[in-house]
Amino acid sequence: MIAEAVYGVLANSLALLADAGHNAGDVVSLGLAWLAAWLSGRSPSARFTYGLRSSSILAALANAVLLAVVTGAIAWESVLRLMHPQAAVGVTMIWVAAGGIAVNGVTALMFASGRERDLNVRSAFQHMASDALVALGVVAAGVAILVTHWLWLDPVVGLVISAVIVLSTWSLLREALALALAGVPANIDHGRVAAYLADLPGVTGVHDLHIWGMSTTETALTAHLVTPAGHPGDDFLAETCRELARRFGIGHATLQIEVATVPSCALAPDHVV
Repeated sequence: MIAEAVYGVLANSLALLADAGHNAGDVVSLGLAWLAAWLSGRSPSARFTYGLRSSSILAALANAVLLAVVTGAIAWESVLRLMHPQAAVGVTMIWVAAGGIAVNGVTALMFASGRERDLNVRSAFQHMASDALVALGVVAAGVAILVTHWLWLDPVVGLVISAVIVLSTWSLLREALALALAGVPANIDHGRVAAYLADLPGVTGVHDLHIWGMSTTETALTAHLVTPAGHPGDDFLAETCRELARRFGIGHATLQIEVATVPSCALAPDHVV
């Protein structure tokens, strides 16, 4: 980051400065991801009864917003540079950006294995992978400037970088925002979970079903099950919770049994929360 910022100024390269700004955001994002992972391991307390697991959701959301802000700054500066082209030193751009490809590529590989299971890790992986791609674009721009001497190539690469970042992080921003608003995690089908619970032996109705992310890796569920034949017993509840974990990855399930034939629960209507 420091090398790109220094040589970006010396080479008068917006593409290098843009990548340096993006990397500065990544330094912060990696720090947030690490802090969230550490906080998620803290024990529950009387005030935070789930512990601080949701900090990983906040970190993923902060990372996505940070990327958006940095991207906006890059795009704006690129437009200004298109209006007033300035010379950039292609050779410096190539060598400095090549180092960025190596550093960011290796760092991305460190997060690759855990990105499918944890949104927090995936946000860090996408930061690093997009940085490697951005640096590759800067190298290409440097080569093109050396060959053609077209000054507009540098800001155009800055705009392309902005577009690539937006496309690669849009889904991350949507998913992180959904989790922050207690939405159903993207990997869980609410309808399938409801159908599974409704098909359980003795269950005639399911209501007040809520599924949300306790963190970027842990999912919770609460539901009311109507069983007119009577309480099905603790074994039934334990087996249902095991199946929810096995089938849907829901590891923290709380089920309330109601034996009334006609539900009298105030939370039974779908529009009531």
